[in-house]
Amino acid sequence: MTVVRFLPTDRQIFRIAVPALFALVSEPLMVLADTAIVGHLGTTPLAGLAIAATILNTVVGLCIFLAYGSTAAVARSHGAGAQQEAHTIAVSGLWLAMALGAALALTLVAGADGMTAWIAGSPAVADQAHIYLTITATALPAMLLSLAATGALRGELDLRTPLLVTVVANLVNIALNVLFVYGLHLGIAGSALGTTLAQWGGALWLSGIVALRARRAGAVTRPHPSAVLSAARDGVPLFARTVTLRIALLLPTILAARLGDTSLAAHQVAMAIVTFIAYALDAIAIAGQTLTGRTLGAGDADETRRLAGRMMGWGVVTGVGAGAVLAATSPLVAMAFTGDAAVRHALVPVLLVIAAIQPVSGVVFVLDGLLIGAGDGRYLAWAGILTLAVYAPVALLLAGLSFTWLWVAYAAFMLARLATLGLRERSDRWMVLGTALNRRRQSP
Repeated sequence: MTVVRFLPTDRQIFRIAVPALFALVSEPLMVLADTAIVGHLGTTPLAGLAIAATILNTVVGLCIFLAYGSTAAVARSHGAGAQQEAHTIAVSGLWLAMALGAALALTLVAGADGMTAWIAGSPAVADQAHIYLTITATALPAMLLSLAATGALRGELDLRTPLLVTVVANLVNIALNVLFVYGLHLGIAGSALGTTLAQWGGALWLSGIVALRARRAGAVTRPHPSAVLSAARDGVPLFARTVTLRIALLLPTILAARLGDTSLAAHQVAMAIVTFIAYALDAIAIAGQTLTGRTLGAGDADETRRLAGRMMGWGVVTGVGAGAVLAATSPLVAMAFTGDAAVRHALVPVLLVIAAIQPVSGVVFVLDGLLIGAGDGRYLAWAGILTLAVYAPVALLLAGLSFTWLWVAYAAFMLARLATLGLRERSDRWMVLGTALNRRRQSP
């Protein structure tokens, strides 16, 4: 896996990965901005944000199949030369995202009070979480539209448009958060409102571009039940895979809440940083999704294997780099996010654990991207169930020792993922050639 020199294959990878990197990093910057701004309001608002963000991110994360499924299916159709089919798949994903987002928003608003009270360690924290969650829930349709539209654009090798939109949305988010929180003194509600407005602006921009391109290609842009249902069916395995991942992320938040408000506040910062690094490392995985879909759609197994090996090598390199930077700057990172000495004391050793596991994470994300691009959702679902079965008892056991050991359990989780995904990649069962995975997606 060692990268010795820059090859033509690397240029092909990084033409996708570099713009994907900046677009992916821009997305969690919204969370980091909210965390930094709310964190200086006090420990209670920060702990409330931790709960609300965990619930919201869990819901949105469960719907990541909207992006991943669109990327793989659109890329495979483009690779096979079926351009109109690719655009039909893209638009069907938008309609599915809008319907699903509206239903989830209503559900989240209705259940916000019970969910925040159940997770929070105190009524004051629950109140702050409830305020943030009920406002940002109205942006759920926008978040899911952005997922579907971004996935479709990646599938057609357009990484610049999502980059531009996410950067602009991020700048708007920061400006609105500062205005509403510090200018208008709206507290955590101001942060939620700024993020909601920024999310809707970006979503309308992205989905409008996808719909316009589909119309120009002659694809049907109106909602068609059979196409939307086909998109939903194809997303079920990826949804199941994502459920296991979200449970694995939700469990430590619940356990951190049981350890007290200080641990929960530190956990929110740690999760924000892990999410930020994960999005950065996922840039190579996005290249894996797109290029794997294209080469398999074109029937080229040898090129798929070459690209896979090279991308895993770059996964190691980027993971080592990310871990080294985090380890060297961990005290400064803690100071940037909170003025509470107790929270900083709990946070620094956790950041070192996170740094140590990043080389493994880099490879895991690449492997995940390769298998998603190949449409190997069923295996990913079963692998997710297996890794969760290993991780959950370890997390429950180690959380009783200390907050730091809770994150050591996270490291064990990543090692289990490396084992299950690595074994699959070594076989050839995931390399299905042609457009076989898209046959159910017929144009209406």
